[in-house]
Amino acid sequence: MKKNTIVAGPVSRRALLHGLVAGAGLCLLPATAFAAASKSTSSAIAFYGNALIVARGSALLYRSGSQNWTALPKVSEGTILTFTTHPERPGRIVGGLDTGGVVLSVDGGKSWDVRGQGLPKAAVTAITTAATNPDTIYAAIRGDGLWQSDDAGQSWVFVMDRPWLANAERDLTALSSVDLATGMGGIWLYAGTDTGVTRVPDCFCRWQDVQPGDAMDALASGKQATPKVPLPEGEPVSALVSAVSRPATLYAGLPSGIWQSQDAGVTWLKRSEVIATALAVHPLRADDLVIVNDDGVLQSPDGGRTWTAIANI
Repeated sequence: MKKNTIVAGPVSRRALLHGLVAGAGLCLLPATAFAAASKSTSSAIAFYGNALIVARGSALLYRSGSQNWTALPKVSEGTILTFTTHPERPGRIVGGLDTGGVVLSVDGGKSWDVRGQGLPKAAVTAITTAATNPDTIYAAIRGDGLWQSDDAGQSWVFVMDRPWLANAERDLTALSSVDLATGMGGIWLYAGTDTGVTRVPDCFCRWQDVQPGDAMDALASGKQATPKVPLPEGEPVSALVSAVSRPATLYAGLPSGIWQSQDAGVTWLKRSEVIATALAVHPLRADDLVIVNDDGVLQSPDGGRTWTAIANI
C-alpha cells in the first residue's frame, strides 16, 4: 500500500421518571478491500494493546502491530457506531450498536456476545470504560441519557440525563473517562455534543463546562468559568479521547480539524486541518494518534502534526 504523508438546566422527563422509580472465517485483505464501506458515514476505531480495530459501516477489520489488515466477521445485530477498550482487559472490545444495545468481544473482534440487558432500544451514540475500573462501562443513548454497567455490559442502570445546552437537551456524540485528581473521586466523564464539550464528575452531580480548578469548588459555587482557550463555539464534536498514559492530554475531532488540550480541556490548540469522524490514542504513547475519515485510516506519530495513510476503507 502506498503511504501518503499529510502535513498538517431544567429537569427532563427522564429525570422525573428516574426519581419515581428507584460467524464467518478470517482472511487477509489489502487495505483497499473496504472502499465500498465509505458510503456509510458511521465509523469507530480503537487500540487494544498495539492492535487496531476499525468499524466502517457494517465492515470490520483489524491490524496487529505492523501486520496486514484482516477482515473480521460482521456483527449481525447491527452496525457498530462506537468502541471502548481498556489496557487491563487486553483483547476485550465493547461496541455500541445503531440498533441499540452493545456487543462484547474477548478475542479481538473474532466473535461477539450481545450485552445490554435493560438498555433502551435506541442507538448507542458513545461509549467509554471507567479509567480506573475496567468492568464499569458508560453508554450514551440517543434521545435518552447516560447509562452505567458495573459488570462489563451485562446489566445497566440509568445514571444521568443528557446535558442541557443552548436551551435544549443534547445527545452525546463522544465519551471519555478521564483520570484526573480534580474529579470528585478522581474521575471525570468528558462528553462531546453537537455544541461542544461538557463534563460531569463520577458522582453524576451535574454537567458543567470545562474549567480550571477542582470539581467540588465548581459545584459549590455554581459558577461556570470560561476555559482559557476554548474550542470553537458551537462546533459539533465527532470524536473525543483522553490519552491513557497522559490523562490530561485530550484530543477532539471537530469540523474545523483536530484539536489538542494538554491541561484537561482548559486550553485547546488546533493541531491539524484533517477531519476525523473517529479517533483513538495508543495506550502507551500519548502522541500516537489514529483517526478515521472519508480518506480512510490515518496515523500521526506526533500528536496530529503529520499524517500517514495506513488504510483506505
